[in-house]
Amino acid sequence: MFRRRLGWILVGTSLLLHIFTVYCFARQPDRFAAFTVMPIWMWGGIGLFLSSVAFYFLRASLSLVMTAVWAVTLLVGADEARVLANFGKSPPLRGRAQDEDGKPVLRVITLNCGEFKYGNPALDIAAWQPDIVLLQDIAPTQVRMIADVIYGGHGDYRVHDTNGIITRWRIQREIRNPTQRDHQVTIQIPSGATIEVVNVHLRTAATDLRLWDRSAWQAHRTNRALRDNELTLTRNILEQTSGFPNTPTLLGGDFNSPASDVVHRQLARDFLDAFATAGTGWGDTFQRRLPILRIDHLYVTRHFTPIRCCAVTTRNSDHRMVVADFLTNLIGKP
Repeated sequence: MFRRRLGWILVGTSLLLHIFTVYCFARQPDRFAAFTVMPIWMWGGIGLFLSSVAFYFLRASLSLVMTAVWAVTLLVGADEARVLANFGKSPPLRGRAQDEDGKPVLRVITLNCGEFKYGNPALDIAAWQPDIVLLQDIAPTQVRMIADVIYGGHGDYRVHDTNGIITRWRIQREIRNPTQRDHQVTIQIPSGATIEVVNVHLRTAATDLRLWDRSAWQAHRTNRALRDNELTLTRNILEQTSGFPNTPTLLGGDFNSPASDVVHRQLARDFLDAFATAGTGWGDTFQRRLPILRIDHLYVTRHFTPIRCCAVTTRNSDHRMVVADFLTNLIGKP
């Protein structure tokens, strides 16, 4: 009798955790931001463990059903599982981006440099020969150093706060937001067309995981709201200073929030997520040694088609850098 009751308790607990998890990740209520800051597969792992124990040791009814429900939920809901839809796509390769169907390809990299605490990532970036680079947590002299390594003094760059944007082409205009680190420039490419580039570094994430402490839940709730407001302001500035969303726009950087976070939803209508669309391999970018969160992102408007994307480890940062190739009819000789 005891074994049977314990089995039901384990299955019931797994079911309740599943309902709560699906609700939190689907609706993303701010009051439960502390719960969704961790990947869904972490909670799914707990649920699978409970239902598996109920079956293996107790032969509890419905335990296999609960295990299957969790498995389907993780396949559908886990950001890491999105790459399954990209089966057959190839990753970007080091060197200059390969043409696609005879058309030139735009290569973009984003990397949080960690203020060079782990070393200078210039050579790691240069190995990919990018056209545009977005850098976060970096000093002005470090931005110039990386620009010189990549382009031998022939590129262009701009710095705002601890953000830097580097390109092989000419920067026509720069827009700075004095209240936050986000940074916008207009880049003119060889065909004469222009691209709006926005480098995002949202507020540092809350890291208190003491879920038994009410103050931790409040800290995560406040932190998420601040990041959401920052991105809203960045979007407003973009809309006021360009023809967005009709202007070719690239927006990326360190969002300090996983791909499932509600902050990304305000980009869903006008932007494509490069990794979700064309990513291969393990896309999580933080922490480098054991990446469990995809907090570094590259988004583009409909003027670009993501064709290759991956996260690449560098020993010179605690983040992995994101490398993405985009097909566009903007690039070409005048």
